[in-house]
Amino acid sequence: MASQTTAVLDHSLPVSLARSRVSADRAALGVLLVATALLYLWGLGASGWANSFYSAAAQAGSASWKAFFFGSSDAANSITVDKTPLAIWPMALSVRLFGLSSWSILVPQALEGVGAVWLLHATVRRTTGSAVAALVAGAVMALTPVAVLMFRFDNPDAMLCLLLVASAYATLRAVEASTSADSEQAGGRVGGPAGRWLALAGVLVGLAFLAKMLQAFLVVPALVLVYAVFAGVAWRRRLLHLLAAAAGLVVAAGWWLAIVMLWPAASRPYIGGSQHNSILELTLGYNGFGRLDGSETGSVGGGLGGGGGGGRWGATGLLRMFNGEVGTQVGWLLPAGLVLGVAALVVSRGRRSLQAALTLWFGWLVVTALTFSLMAGIFHPYYTVALAPAIGALVGIGSVLLWRHRRSLLASGVLGFTTALTTALAFELLARDGSWHPWLKYVVATAGFAAALMIVGARQLPRRVAYAVAVVALLCGLTGPAAYSLATAATPHGGAIPSAGPQNGTGSGLAGQPPTGATKGANAGGLLDGSTSSSALTALLASDASSYTWVAAAVGSNSAAGYQLATQQPVMAIGGFNGSDPSPTLAQFRAWVAAGRIHYFIAGGAAGGGSGTAAQITRWVESTFTARTVDRVTVYDLTTGT
Repeated sequence: MASQTTAVLDHSLPVSLARSRVSADRAALGVLLVATALLYLWGLGASGWANSFYSAAAQAGSASWKAFFFGSSDAANSITVDKTPLAIWPMALSVRLFGLSSWSILVPQALEGVGAVWLLHATVRRTTGSAVAALVAGAVMALTPVAVLMFRFDNPDAMLCLLLVASAYATLRAVEASTSADSEQAGGRVGGPAGRWLALAGVLVGLAFLAKMLQAFLVVPALVLVYAVFAGVAWRRRLLHLLAAAAGLVVAAGWWLAIVMLWPAASRPYIGGSQHNSILELTLGYNGFGRLDGSETGSVGGGLGGGGGGGRWGATGLLRMFNGEVGTQVGWLLPAGLVLGVAALVVSRGRRSLQAALTLWFGWLVVTALTFSLMAGIFHPYYTVALAPAIGALVGIGSVLLWRHRRSLLASGVLGFTTALTTALAFELLARDGSWHPWLKYVVATAGFAAALMIVGARQLPRRVAYAVAVVALLCGLTGPAAYSLATAATPHGGAIPSAGPQNGTGSGLAGQPPTGATKGANAGGLLDGSTSSSALTALLASDASSYTWVAAAVGSNSAAGYQLATQQPVMAIGGFNGSDPSPTLAQFRAWVAAGRIHYFIAGGAAGGGSGTAAQITRWVESTFTARTVDRVTVYDLTTGT
């Protein structure tokens, strides 16, 4: 009897430990996700309308299904935003369900961020079998300052990141299915698990295209390479699976483009960002190759940066990700990701699934970082949020894998070098703002360099001491970005070019507009900043609104956006985002005025080159109608002549 009891106890002990470990892993994941949600949601309403350009499109989509489908800037469908509209759809649905407010616009973005962190954790956990690596990966991504910025903002980058991380998960699941024991019987078939997972990856990249167009394709080389090299099926099957994924991508990305191209131009809004009302021009030009060579309309004349080597963010080059403002957005752990990724690839030889994951994330990071570093067109530092998932995955996988091999002098040496490199970079980045907690860089440097030295000798240290040193090294690496992330979350952000960290929080001058749209003063806004209305101006614009298609028109989408959000009535954005699109023409505008479809013209705004149509319309209005000033904003009543 005693022997039987002992046998039962001996058998149940590993099961009990396994269950405890699973519970602990789930609890740790829960803490990560709750902490991420708090970071992304706390005080979210302080940013007001954030980027009023996209907030206005969300408001328009909530009022008109046609505006929803096309991503129009206003519910009367004069012109679209200069992106495909998928990222706007969740915000527009939220506004339709819960009413127009800062929270209804920004909460979907925050939830997309939490979802991206969860998916990254799941991907790393599945490919490595390590809960620690997954937690580190998720924490690194969640605490990247530019990620905190974008997941608390209403730009398309939040949706882009979520879908691209999902595509990476699907690709690695396809590799896993193709190498399973029954891969030839099931996973190897075009319609088998591997083929289905890879097709899903293609669909997800296609949907990411509908969020931010060609930027989504920067991960495609890594996804294709990983499946082509590491799939466990014959080359013919690999090619068929890749073709199926390509078909999924084309269908997911192309259905919306096809509808827009086939839809009669006279009954749809003008395609914002194009000079010829063409979605293909927008895709391949302004949001495509024009970003690479600086030839997009509005790049130089509009003052958006780019055109001639990078504009206000410094010259293009291999160090661009660490220069100026860009470095503090994303640079903290980028070198660590590269070093640990290479070292982990060496250490993981013979482990196919692990090498596949490392290759995917390393390819993602290198291709995207090089593109951002060398592109000569419009580039904004917040684009770098696309690097955060890859950096997180490489740091998480690489650090844990090398730690397991710390008995090797090479592995411990690489860990020590990476810790020292990360510490030195953190010191430099923290020193860029000498007035913001100047003591912090010295704490990070002292603890970080000490941990780097001790990690090299970790194989000689007692187990508990070694783990304590590893924790200190990890905390030192995360302290800088975490501090900047907290500062980002504590600062309201608005305008077209927000910036993470303890700067002024706006990147372009104005914080997000208040959800009510009613302020003591009014401002016409400009190329990069939304307008603000006042109680008197809002009342004027909203008067007899139902009698007009547009209660007002203004040059540039940002100038129009603030008034539209204040009145919740359509305001025409002449010339689109830059004010440079030939929409509407002077003849069209005059015809609409003659038909009584536009009530007011609001002076101000900014035009960034292009057709010059906005300037023609402005001159005609000024010479034809009488100006009046309402709270420092010049307004023309287009229903009365001079």
